[in-house]
Amino acid sequence: MTGRWIDVAEGVHARRYEELDLTVGLVVGAERCLVVDTRGDLEQGAELAAAIREKTPLPWTVVYTHAHFDHAWGTEAFLPCEVWAHERCAAELAEHAEADRAKWVAHYRGEGKPEIAEAIARTTVAAPDHTFTGRVEVDLGGRTAVLLHPGPAHTGHDVVVHVPDAGVVFAGDVVEHAEAGFSAFSFSDETDLTAWPDALDAILALDPRVVVPGHGDPVDAAFVRYHRDGLHELISLKAGLGRGETTEVAAVAASRYPSDVTLAALATP
Repeated sequence: MTGRWIDVAEGVHARRYEELDLTVGLVVGAERCLVVDTRGDLEQGAELAAAIREKTPLPWTVVYTHAHFDHAWGTEAFLPCEVWAHERCAAELAEHAEADRAKWVAHYRGEGKPEIAEAIARTTVAAPDHTFTGRVEVDLGGRTAVLLHPGPAHTGHDVVVHVPDAGVVFAGDVVEHAEAGFSAFSFSDETDLTAWPDALDAILALDPRVVVPGHGDPVDAAFVRYHRDGLHELISLKAGLGRGETTEVAAVAASRYPSDVTLAALATP
């Protein structure tokens, strides 16, 4: 349940959790702070809120990197406050929250973690009350956090958070660094495999010193470039499979990624 802080820069922190290998963020200004994702249920969100209060007493604003439960369902403990997200995030939460709730309650009961299942069942999902489409700046007092939609990637409504004065980007699940540093992607029903490299290019264009992924430890720009190139290879393999120029077995053998990652990419719409 408890996490650990990683100090990424002055006033910029990542908080890591064993559950789902999740990483959330905190950006502290002179007048307020920005919470980047709130974890997956009301109890997890309360733990995060308490941990942030040990860092700073400043009023907070929340931003969702995307609508998936593990990033956006822990907000109750932070309310009332501004909650920012891409405009399509609000629609996604409204349309799919109850089906997702049933799925994850069943998942955690099946895993023998009834306490998480019960917390998800009791959670009220907070919709964003501030939305945008492309770019918006959030003034934290003496520091600006820039919320950007890098284009479709992991979902159609991904948001990354750029802290220009620190050279830090919180990338949500547009970047992942899990499973001993090798699994860089997770695919959803909304994933746009073909567009995803462009989203990584948008992150690289910010010239980040540190990129904080949605899962796993912070990485650098070289990690992002490596997996951008890997996505281009997966796109090429998928296209070749579609044209009948290769087989699934051959595509898996040619991929730099484990078979489960490659097969998931080949199966994206």
